[in-house]
Amino acid sequence: MAKKVAEKEPLEKQLFKAADKMRKNIDAAEYKHVALGLIFIKYLSETFEAKYQELEADGDDAEDRDEYLAESIFFVPEQARWQFIQANATKTSIEYTDRNDNDRQGNIGNVLDNAMGLIEAENGDLKGVLPKVFGKDNLDKDTLSSMIDLFSNIGLGETLEKKKDLLGHVYEYFLGEFASAEGKKGGQFYTPKSIVQMMVEMIEPYEGRILDGACGSGGMFIMSEKFVQKHNGDVDDIVVYGQESNQTTYNLCRMNLAMHGMEGGNVAWNAEGSFLRDAHKDLKADFVLMNPPFNQKEWGVDQLQNDARWSLGTPPNGNANFGWMQYIIHHLNPTGGRAAVVLANGSLSSNSSGEGEIRQKMVDTDLVECVLMLPKQLFFNTGIPACVWFLHRDKPRKGETLFIDASELGYMEDRTHRAFAQEDIDKVTETYHAWQKKEESYEDVKGFCKTTKIEDIQKHKYVLTPGRYVGIPDEEDDGIPFDEKMKTYTDELRGQMDEAEQLDQKIKESLSKIGFSI
Repeated sequence: MAKKVAEKEPLEKQLFKAADKMRKNIDAAEYKHVALGLIFIKYLSETFEAKYQELEADGDDAEDRDEYLAESIFFVPEQARWQFIQANATKTSIEYTDRNDNDRQGNIGNVLDNAMGLIEAENGDLKGVLPKVFGKDNLDKDTLSSMIDLFSNIGLGETLEKKKDLLGHVYEYFLGEFASAEGKKGGQFYTPKSIVQMMVEMIEPYEGRILDGACGSGGMFIMSEKFVQKHNGDVDDIVVYGQESNQTTYNLCRMNLAMHGMEGGNVAWNAEGSFLRDAHKDLKADFVLMNPPFNQKEWGVDQLQNDARWSLGTPPNGNANFGWMQYIIHHLNPTGGRAAVVLANGSLSSNSSGEGEIRQKMVDTDLVECVLMLPKQLFFNTGIPACVWFLHRDKPRKGETLFIDASELGYMEDRTHRAFAQEDIDKVTETYHAWQKKEESYEDVKGFCKTTKIEDIQKHKYVLTPGRYVGIPDEEDDGIPFDEKMKTYTDELRGQMDEAEQLDQKIKESLSKIGFSI
């Protein structure tokens, strides 16, 4: 009998396993900056090196930084290039020159921190963004040397474009794995990929301005770029605008965007956040994609009582869900802007502190195009049931809302986390698009999808839980007659009862042997 050949794990998975082994007793939250920083500097060096060789071949000055800036390539100083880092990785003492041209002697950690500073000094867009964590005492230099060796082989022998794609893919994979390892804290910077893919494929951001006011590590932007590429569009046709209140997360986002060749100048950081200090106050976006914090408390509405964004009513201080919703509505392009936002299920039915009135106005003004119920265990940071709201300023089906219950879709990716498979994403997005276009292929499916008029939602007192509308799916007819099924069940039950009786008798006999009776 032929032996089954084990399927080889994808490269990114092999790399993560190897890198994670080197982590030893360092927290994932800290270690991710080391691993992601190294991948980033490898990416910059590969891109720089390709242009360097091209200039040399043409007899041009390969050290002229303007040649690189003209093509939006980051300039990498000599002592920040991967070749220099790799050549010195295993040395116990390294001579290098710091940013102020002072001669130094140190270890590979010092060299890497210096390299990050050198790159920032040459490229204003990256100023303050890159991690300088390699010289810390808790990170031993053998680990760093091993990681440099591990990452040196990524994309070896590939073309530059393939190397860049691969490094971008590895960066994203590492982000997801670190988010999973961090659990609750990881969910603050990462939305699982399959949810983001479904949201993007539903609202189809082919071109225009895309906003994410709680952008984390930038996954919504990266997926939008992939969507455009998949449909042979021009990524220059989308412009991303973001805001993040956590500075280290913001840094991850800027590196993520740079690795995918995306302009990050419109992604802002400030500690106050999008409510108290909106970095894009006057922006009207064609698309808004967001996964804001669930049920955020004490978010600052007491300082924003008369804010222009509360056009449908002032949200309560105890829950920011309808603050985020109105932030989005405020920023949507009035001539057709579309949004997909993940919120806790409570937003679909809560009537506390005026939330029900705001939801009612959203329905009555015909903003709610679709409500999608998500399965449990999709998120790393919370077990709170969640849904996705789809808003549209110019709905093709006026006065109607589509409800989709996807709570039974998906598969267990590991012991605790669920994800959508591609067929799940296709099923939901095709249903949504067929409904939008009134195609013949669309039909209501009991337990899964239902098109509903505003009057029907009013009858349900503006509660938007999809289960109320789609109902419970019919049980599948297995073709076995009822009498035959009952005979089978009663035979099984009789057998189990006989077995139980025999077991009871054995227990009585055993007890009597030691002097007890029941």
